[in-house]
Amino acid sequence: MGESVIPLADLRVSAIPLAVPATPAAPAGRLVDRLGRPLRDLRISVTDRCNFRCGYCMPREVFDTRYRFLPHDALLSFEEITRVARLFLAHGVRKIRLTGGEPLLRKQLPVLVEQLSALRTVDGSKPELTLTTNGTLLPRLARPLRDAGLDRITVSLDALDDAVFRRMNDVDQPVAEVLRGIDAALEAGLAPVKLNMVVRRGLNDHEVLPLARHVRDTWGAAVRLRFIEYMDVGSSNGWRLDEVLPSAQVRARLDQAFGLERVPPASPDETAERWRYRDGRGEIGLISSVTHAFCGDCSRARLSTEGKLFLCLFASRGHDLRTLLRSGASDAQIAGAIGMVWNARDERYSELRGRQAPAPERRIEMHYIGG
Repeated sequence: MGESVIPLADLRVSAIPLAVPATPAAPAGRLVDRLGRPLRDLRISVTDRCNFRCGYCMPREVFDTRYRFLPHDALLSFEEITRVARLFLAHGVRKIRLTGGEPLLRKQLPVLVEQLSALRTVDGSKPELTLTTNGTLLPRLARPLRDAGLDRITVSLDALDDAVFRRMNDVDQPVAEVLRGIDAALEAGLAPVKLNMVVRRGLNDHEVLPLARHVRDTWGAAVRLRFIEYMDVGSSNGWRLDEVLPSAQVRARLDQAFGLERVPPASPDETAERWRYRDGRGEIGLISSVTHAFCGDCSRARLSTEGKLFLCLFASRGHDLRTLLRSGASDAQIAGAIGMVWNARDERYSELRGRQAPAPERRIEMHYIGG
């Protein structure tokens, strides 16, 4: 790749040292940031590696054979992840999502799921455990993950046409492998499966109706297809506004073809606007981070695979939890540090996208923190 290689230091974001409160208080079960948003959802990246090279996430011209991924000892161990998750649950988190990279590449992942499944929220219930994957490894892992305590799965699938899909994943992976993974997830009881399609105008937007039709005819309500506007996450994907197909246009195509009616949100912090088919054959979701920002209800924190805490998908800097974990800090000290960070949070990048100057630092890359 020669001179086009982006230095590793430029692709990763810097860490903000976390101060330990002098007299940390025990978590009260509810944290609220400066905009009144509670902490409810923790997304944990378990690896920065992936077996795909999708252009909007890990373009091959950047992530080629010379790219240096994190060494294993830099990653949080399962025990460290479980410890942090327990502290977040004590602060009011109710849902944990495992992401990557491709999380199924992390060895012995069902062991981590079993550890997380044994934790409890502040009301004594099991946290909802979900995972986002490209689906290719689900045929052998769906059942072990379900047996370990995973509740649901989200699969990324950007095209039904095999040629388009191979071109988009850029590793010549056939779409049939992902479809088999979805079937395996359903057979294991990980239903309903959410299916995410990132829509890029001029690249795969002609696949919206074929994929919707396939989901309706093959799986019905057991699979919920969601269409995601192409977002300006990170700095390496060459994002352009003219490649964004607004969700309103996606909805119009689906409504004309099948007939849609609005579904009320299940919770106030739900990211997808939900619509169901009038004939009762399932529902779709629209995630509109570019044209209809939902920052005002965002209750999500993100933990990178090396232990940095991010407060926004579009962040430039993370807060270093790993140093606290490995320096002998007590649970109370770490919980107090998490509380201080969340209480000071005021991020709302998508709402301000058109009104603010470009970030002075590189934003976090999608593969490093998940979606």
